[in-house]
Amino acid sequence: MIRAAMTTDAPGIAAIWNPVIRDTTITFSPVQKSEAEIAALTTGPDPFLVWGEAGQILGFARYFPFRSGPGYLHTVEHTILLRPDCWGRGGGRVLMTALCNLARDHGKHSMFAGVCAENDAGRAFHIALGFVEVARLPEVGFKFGRWIDLVLMQKRL
Repeated sequence: MIRAAMTTDAPGIAAIWNPVIRDTTITFSPVQKSEAEIAALTTGPDPFLVWGEAGQILGFARYFPFRSGPGYLHTVEHTILLRPDCWGRGGGRVLMTALCNLARDHGKHSMFAGVCAENDAGRAFHIALGFVEVARLPEVGFKFGRWIDLVLMQKRL
């Protein structure tokens, strides 16, 4: 089931998000999220959805402003993460479809994904959802002692 995230989902979201932050280059940030920080995001102004089954959080997706300023009001960026044991089950597609529909309903025109160039599965996932690569930013991320490229992918909603 896809639904709006609640503050009580913070531990389940953290259990997905923090290993990705700690152990991978999927995100360039090295700073793990506290449950309090995640709980605040669930009540913030930006939509935050979870995929849950049998009382467990299997994935989450949220969107937030792409850049500040009124000229960018209709463009957003998103984050989506799933538990690794849930990849390939279709929940990510359902989650992203719900997020894109929500963005469209909120008057958004364009959604961006910033995908680590090393994340072949993430790029393929977004392509399957209709995102197209619009830019490759060389060596803009730094993690684990090395420079990493970022791929920007866009979907017009």
